[in-house]
Amino acid sequence: MTKVSSDELGTESIGKLLVKQAVPASIGILVMSLNVLVDSIFVGNWIGSIAIAAINVVLPVSFFIGALGMAIGIGGSSIISRALGADNKPKALETFGNQITLTFLVTISMVILGLVYVDGLIPAFGGKGAIFDPAKIYYTIVLYGVPFLALCMMGNTVIRAEGKPKFAMIAMIIPSVGNLVLDYIFIYVFDWGMAGAAWASTVSYFLCFAYVFYFFLSKNSELKLSPTHFRLRIPILKEIGSLGFVTLSRQAVISVIYLLMNNILFDLGGEAMVAVYAIIGRMLMFAFFPVFGVTQGFLPIAGYNYGANKYDRVRESINTAIKYAAFMATLVFVGLMIFPGEIAALFLSNKTGLSELELATNAFVMDHAPSAMRWVFAATPIIALQLIGAAYFQAVGKAIPALLLTLTRQGFFFIPLILILPHFFGELGVWISFPISDILATIVTGYFLRREVKTVLEVR
Repeated sequence: MTKVSSDELGTESIGKLLVKQAVPASIGILVMSLNVLVDSIFVGNWIGSIAIAAINVVLPVSFFIGALGMAIGIGGSSIISRALGADNKPKALETFGNQITLTFLVTISMVILGLVYVDGLIPAFGGKGAIFDPAKIYYTIVLYGVPFLALCMMGNTVIRAEGKPKFAMIAMIIPSVGNLVLDYIFIYVFDWGMAGAAWASTVSYFLCFAYVFYFFLSKNSELKLSPTHFRLRIPILKEIGSLGFVTLSRQAVISVIYLLMNNILFDLGGEAMVAVYAIIGRMLMFAFFPVFGVTQGFLPIAGYNYGANKYDRVRESINTAIKYAAFMATLVFVGLMIFPGEIAALFLSNKTGLSELELATNAFVMDHAPSAMRWVFAATPIIALQLIGAAYFQAVGKAIPALLLTLTRQGFFFIPLILILPHFFGELGVWISFPISDILATIVTGYFLRREVKTVLEVR
């Protein structure tokens, strides 16, 4: 694989550079998203639709702990990108060492707490009725692998901050492919049920960790650490924390949304309604992979050039990233509007001998999921502006506007809407909350991004 220097982030044309950064990121996210999607299809067909609902209950807890690594990674990677752009490699090394130590300490602590309070957390996130037992099996096993996931997510952002997106892509592909292969072996061949699905995820996290560990030990990485770099330093921790808090807050809000949605939908339609949301949730993870890929590719470009005081390139990267992401989002929108029923059917088992509960759940899902999917993704073409706008402020180290803009869509708008609208419109109130919050958040982000470009980037 060709060695790429971080210096190219400040010299190569923005269009080519964004493609070079975004395509591997998109492929990596695609494979990870396909992993989630196909994993859910396997679970739905080989275990049952209740099992999909059970995994949906567990995801916010395990993802939040894993997101601690992502938050530390993105917060530190913003520092690393700007440090490399300013030719301050010692700060980049100290930041990376602190990221590793902090990720390890925080995630291990969270796993211990998660295991202690398992019986209270699962019902709180909607694991009620027939969902509880399979959710507990999955949760307990997956939680042991979450520290590896957190270290992978942290390391992946650092790899990208070095300007090496192809290696970051491979780091995302390895656990995804591994999980699918292990799903087949553990669920279909060994017939381990929910435990098989959980062990497949846990082992795949370790495979990812092994590759990331190899990358940083190899000659491909510019960041060669010494023992002194692992010693926690308060100024660096504060800077990592202020920027990483943006990502962590977003993931915390997502976990709260899962908690609210699972409970609200359980009250509206029981386990079957939670299964509908589980399918919608998988599509939310999968469908936006090209948009998220462009966003991930944009971050190191904007951060590096901002650190190097090349503000014309920062402006160009914003405009180009929005155009690319909007085009991808529109393609996603068209596909989801045309084939929602076919997509929902992929997750449901058609094997003989299903229980009455499974048959009733499948019929309910097919009746409700297509219209729900169309509502949820109704405003998809405009989300590129919101995502790129929030990412810009994070990339250049402006933690407070990054935090506020990141939380507008899901925190400030979506949560109040799902608490209010279902009282007036029932199930429809839940689904229309998605496009309304997307539209409002895009308007707010567009205003602040435009003001930033006019008053900061153009003046400099």
